[in-house]
Amino acid sequence: MRTALAIRHVAFEDAGAFAPALRDTGYALKYWDASGDPDDLARANPDLLIVLGGPIGADQDALYPVLKTELAVIEKRLAAGRPTLGICLGAQLIARAAGARIYPARVREIGFGPVELTVSGHNSCLAPFAHDPMTLHWHGDTFDLPKGATHLALTDVCENQAFSLGHYALGFQFHPEAGAGPIEPWLIGHAAELAAAGTDIAQLRRDAELYGPRLAKKAGEVARAWLAELALPA
Repeated sequence: MRTALAIRHVAFEDAGAFAPALRDTGYALKYWDASGDPDDLARANPDLLIVLGGPIGADQDALYPVLKTELAVIEKRLAAGRPTLGICLGAQLIARAAGARIYPARVREIGFGPVELTVSGHNSCLAPFAHDPMTLHWHGDTFDLPKGATHLALTDVCENQAFSLGHYALGFQFHPEAGAGPIEPWLIGHAAELAAAGTDIAQLRRDAELYGPRLAKKAGEVARAWLAELALPA
């Protein structure tokens, strides 16, 4: 069985709606938590690496040294063309490892809203978002598109919402995986951020109930399509 290792920064931001697709396509999913031994992460060599989200910045390795290990692992995988998936912070780390700049977004995006696919996005594994574009946004930083990357999705306030590097690396600034479970852990875990942003928590909870199941279905379709691409010859 193939192995998938997910780097998890906070307990409630897990693989979510991607997990069933991984299982159904023959991957055994394990987690490495950011509180773990960095040497264990550096030694790991999974078939697929997933870098999940979290409330820290991808350029804050001076404050959070574990990011140095993560970046080194990602850089090594990108150089070797090894399958790597990033969500939010994870996408930012992939972009940084590929030489792109990380910086504050002009608008903090928190809540459910649409994404718009580029022409390349329409012809990619993100195609399920073409006719049902709603997803969960939760970020304050953004990044430049890495050199050689294919731009897949955008919003009105954030140009780089998804990208790919070849067929082996995929990054989402938004959170397609978040439709699989209850939103409550996110609301509690990010309570300080939500208060600072003036987010309407009751509305966010209602939107999660409305859009969450459809988002989980799209995420599964996206994951299965991308995993199928990985199985094709390079």
